[in-house]
Amino acid sequence: MKSLNKFVVALTFLGMLPVLSYSQQYTAVETAETGVINLLRTVQESRGLFLTDRDSYFGAIEEVLNSIVDFNAVAIVVMNRYAESASDTQKDRFADILRTTLTRFYGASLVSYEGQELAFLPSNNADADPRADTIVRMELRGGDANLELQYQMFLNENEEWKLKNLSLVGINLGRQYFAQFSALMSQNGNDIDAVLDNWK
Repeated sequence: MKSLNKFVVALTFLGMLPVLSYSQQYTAVETAETGVINLLRTVQESRGLFLTDRDSYFGAIEEVLNSIVDFNAVAIVVMNRYAESASDTQKDRFADILRTTLTRFYGASLVSYEGQELAFLPSNNADADPRADTIVRMELRGGDANLELQYQMFLNENEEWKLKNLSLVGINLGRQYFAQFSALMSQNGNDIDAVLDNWK
């Protein structure tokens, strides 16, 4: 993961996260397409704040991400088997940590976005249950090669499509973060609070 270009990773997040909270009358792909436009518009409108009022800039980015990402679901994906022993308070705390760290990391990276083409690809399983978790595929086009991105969305209890995981060129971010979480658990005697204290 460390070898991936920070900007490319940010664009992965761009393709996955900026989805508005639309009900199931829209497909996951349609929701994602609308969300991409929404996030790009927010970046363009708020770009000047990055140097003058960074908190406001990140606040605008976080507002868009909150409309699509279920950070509690992301936290459970990352915690994996450790989620069973985590309290609701710990899960909520980790969700907040992920919200802050991911918003700031990707928000900073997106400042350098220069209009590379993001193309949505046909589903690999068009006949799947429309209520089941959906993998939305996207391709980043430009430079020396095209990169395929995949992101996992699900319908929450309010019939809204939300993001809970993503992959870039075969690298599953949830699994990568789980490896980090698991390593910290080993280093800290399976103390979840200590892991959250030391999460970077």
